[in-house]
Amino acid sequence: MRIDKFLKISRVIKRRSVAADACDGGRIEINGKVVKPAKEVKIGDIVKVSFGNNTLSFEVLSIDERQTKQSAVEMYRIIV
Repeated sequence: MRIDKFLKISRVIKRRSVAADACDGGRIEINGKVVKPAKEVKIGDIVKVSFGNNTLSFEVLSIDERQTKQSAVEMYRIIV
């Protein structure tokens, strides 16, 4: 699954276009590398998202295209 789509489906970022803009702006990293919106994300990847002064790091646990609002948080595990 593409990283921009994953961020939208997992509800880390609310809109896919915003996720794509974040990728283009260099604010999304997968396994330590800045990525483009079309980069494929796999189970076990470590994703880092920068929101202004804050960052969110998480591990991808599931890549399922159909998620409810409640089950979307089960797609990743936040890393402190």
